[in-house]
Amino acid sequence: MPGRIEDYALIGDLQTAALVGRDGSVDWLCLPRFDSAACFAALLGDEDNGRWRIAPLDGTSDECSERSYRGDTLVLDTVWHTPDGTVKVTDFMPQRDHAPDLVRIVEGVSGEVAVRSELTLRFDYGSVVPWVRRTNHQRVAVAGPDAVWLRTEPPLPMYGKDMRTYADVTVAAGDRVAFVLTWHSSHTGTPHRIDPFEALDQSVEDWEQWSAKCCYQGPWRDAVLRSMITLKALTYAPSGGIAAAATTSLPEEIGGVRNWDYRYCWLRDAALTLNALVSGGFLAEAQAWRDWLLRAVAGDPADLQIMYGIAGERRLTEYEVPWLKGYAGSAPVRVGNAAAGQLQLDVYGEVLDSLFLARNSGLRDEPHAWNLQRALMEFLEGKWREPDEGLWEVRGPRRHFVHSKVMAWVAADRAVRTLEAHPKLRGDADRWRSMRMQVHAEVCEKGYDAERNTFTQSYGSAELDAATLLIPQVGFLPATDRRVAGTVEAVRRELDHQGFVRRYSPGAGNVDGLPGSEGAFLACSFWLADALHATGRKDEATELFERLLTVRNDVGLLAEEWDPVAGRQLGNYPQAFSHVGLVNTALALTGLDGRTP
Repeated sequence: MPGRIEDYALIGDLQTAALVGRDGSVDWLCLPRFDSAACFAALLGDEDNGRWRIAPLDGTSDECSERSYRGDTLVLDTVWHTPDGTVKVTDFMPQRDHAPDLVRIVEGVSGEVAVRSELTLRFDYGSVVPWVRRTNHQRVAVAGPDAVWLRTEPPLPMYGKDMRTYADVTVAAGDRVAFVLTWHSSHTGTPHRIDPFEALDQSVEDWEQWSAKCCYQGPWRDAVLRSMITLKALTYAPSGGIAAAATTSLPEEIGGVRNWDYRYCWLRDAALTLNALVSGGFLAEAQAWRDWLLRAVAGDPADLQIMYGIAGERRLTEYEVPWLKGYAGSAPVRVGNAAAGQLQLDVYGEVLDSLFLARNSGLRDEPHAWNLQRALMEFLEGKWREPDEGLWEVRGPRRHFVHSKVMAWVAADRAVRTLEAHPKLRGDADRWRSMRMQVHAEVCEKGYDAERNTFTQSYGSAELDAATLLIPQVGFLPATDRRVAGTVEAVRRELDHQGFVRRYSPGAGNVDGLPGSEGAFLACSFWLADALHATGRKDEATELFERLLTVRNDVGLLAEEWDPVAGRQLGNYPQAFSHVGLVNTALALTGLDGRTP
């Protein structure tokens, strides 16, 4: 069985990522990209679906004694204290020059410790057993388009048994043995060989130089920087796109069916992510993310999707992988995401808000960006009155979601304000002001429950939605408005889940068309902290924020959700939206938030 979701640490090379358990097992790795088929899929099945474990051979402990990232890097050190001595395994993926490499260095710390490497390669999400052969002190595994090479420095004897590859070594204090796993396309030649020890030094230097750019110096610097490192690790460097998570199908409810593929880029994340990057001092990453956004949304505004592939791909066909039983029996396992074809009107507001923020932050302007924004606005003018699937990608009937309408207001507001600040740009400011006024009036009339003094999830509904907490953040109403205060209190009261916040009530009115429940949505809990702070309740906001920090695992990572009853993380992992929420709340509480709604 795989470990708890929070038992995993992340390593990566800015094109893909691996999850390493406390037992020394790499249980998830997709090669060569985040969204490629996994060659280690034990996370969603069992060890026969692929993994790579390196751990002491004595078997006295299934888990390490301690682990941590090395300083402000993505280099992971895992330590075992055994009766025979202490051993450390250092895991990392060097930033890629040629082929992707996964490096695992075994180092003796004290005594003499026998260690075993057990490699189970299974291509295509754990379904394909490769043909393995020996060549020049290496093993090469090939099946179809995939080839993986395994070597050690210095060379060690390796042997095969039960469709697995083993290597045993005993290390004394000061001994170091490196295992290097390298992927390449099977039709190409032998991959470039790296020096693993030089690669370790270079990886530490690369990450430390990058981390030094962080300009946040507030009281939560360690948490903020670790979140920024995680966002960087989820970035697909060739395009600048940021994957929502490194995984697919980790469940929102253990044993449930709410299991989705998050290895793609969502437009909903754009403005909040840009704010975190710009305010944190990472302007190059913000520029790359903005440029990815412009490329992804280019084309007919009617074809705008809510999400795209990490390089901007549009076709994200969803299918099930029946041979994987799912994390802790949570089936089905899905690849692709059908929500890419949904109508979610809020994305138009999120795109225009992002480009407005990028312009105001001084990012390099692109001449065609305003023409694209005008086209999006012209399309939205005729579309905003329609129902949609909303921010949460419900698979029930379309509704007039309040958040979608609020973001349509944001689109019009940012377009008008851009023209006011840059009068040489072409556009019909008067028409967009009229739209802005109409949307605002309709939301306040149809999306507000005067009796309860709260905005609701959709027109005519009594249900609440945590997304309405964003109303003051985007500038739809000031934080001093009594309707904002009422909404904050109603959401806090009715969507509370033992001190955290649900997105909405999953079973109420069959809004999402799915059975079962889910945990507290961590981004929404950060939004509540933001709203409390904006309405003058900084002490309560700080208390909630610091409670959220305790939910992180031992190496500072957050999944999508938190189950306060079982005390464990749920959903895909690590989740960019959760870490963006952490960064933005820390910025707001220390007065460094760059947003100007």
